[in-house]
Amino acid sequence: MELRSKEYFDQRATQEMQQHLGKSNRSLRETLAYAARILAMTGQEAGLAGQISARSERAGAYWTLRFGLGFDEATADDFIEVDGDLTTLSGEGMANPATRFHLWVYKERPHCNSIVHTHSPYVSALAAARQPLVVSQMDMTPFHNDCAFLAEWPGVPIADQEGVIISEAMGPNRSIILASHGQLTTGNCVEEATYLAVYLERAARMQIRARVFGPTTPLPDHLAAEAHDYLLKPAIVKGTFDYWCRQDDASR
Repeated sequence: MELRSKEYFDQRATQEMQQHLGKSNRSLRETLAYAARILAMTGQEAGLAGQISARSERAGAYWTLRFGLGFDEATADDFIEVDGDLTTLSGEGMANPATRFHLWVYKERPHCNSIVHTHSPYVSALAAARQPLVVSQMDMTPFHNDCAFLAEWPGVPIADQEGVIISEAMGPNRSIILASHGQLTTGNCVEEATYLAVYLERAARMQIRARVFGPTTPLPDHLAAEAHDYLLKPAIVKGTFDYWCRQDDASR
């Protein structure tokens, strides 16, 4: 039997995923609410710490969960639109003051449409130990050459300086581990930023557990790059997000 190339199977899988994985009709705020609850469902809430946002159609503005609510409480009506000075434009309430650094990430990344920041348990453990991620297993490959590391904590990110430092440290990467702090993931949509946030926490957990057996070894570059691109296909990202939405629906 003739062995067909991996490219053949990749193209076929991509076409079939586009055909069979459904497209949702959620509004932006509904998607944000699901994303917040997914973060809670996967153990990423930490009181009022952490934020989720999405770029607004209004220039220089974005949507975020009003301050005072936990991720698990979020509904579509709880998201407010704020401007570059965190003044509320739509909805009622105030933004988390720490979302100010989102402004700088959006400014430096025109293709970024959503940001997730959490103090998730295992990423926070790596951050406390000032350890970058080592991509050593297939499920970690969405972060191959795509996860920066900020080695020095600039303090609570409620001013402009912290936003400059974090956005510069990210460079072209979608994600970053913030030493002594937590994680930040970005995406071209809410689903992608959330997907990366969930998988970054899993990757950190895997790395910490694997170290019981000795040092972790990075995957070969060409194989990790191939898996990175495959696992970040939009159909996989959104199909996974839809699955998590169904889990959330079933738990309510």
